[in-house]
Amino acid sequence: MKILIADDSQFMRNVLKDILQGAGYTDIVECTDGKACMAKYASEKPDLILLDIIMPEMDGTEVLKKLGHEAKIVVISAVGQEKMIEEAKSLGALDYIVKPFENAQVLETVRKAIS
Repeated sequence: MKILIADDSQFMRNVLKDILQGAGYTDIVECTDGKACMAKYASEKPDLILLDIIMPEMDGTEVLKKLGHEAKIVVISAVGQEKMIEEAKSLGALDYIVKPFENAQVLETVRKAIS
C-alpha cells in the first residue's frame, strides 16, 4: 500500500505521515505542490493520494480535474465550504476531510478509500 501525501506544508505532511505510520502504513511518498503530485503519481503509482487544495504551482482542484476519475484521492484541506467539498467530490474525490481533523478520522477515511 503506497500513499502519496500532497501538501505544501511540511508540518501537515509530517502530521499525516505520523498518523499513517502509527497505523502501519510505511510506504509513503511526499510532494509539495500539484505539479509535483502529477509527476509523483506517474512515477510512483500510489494506491491513494491525500491531497491538499491550496498549493503553489497547481492547486488540488487542478489535480482532481486531471486525476480525479483515475486515481483514488482523498482531499484534506482547511477549505471547508460546502461548495468546495461538492466540487471535489464531483471531480472524483472519494472523500473530503476538513482541517483540523482527528487522527481517527484520517485513518477511517484512508481504510474506506483503499478497501
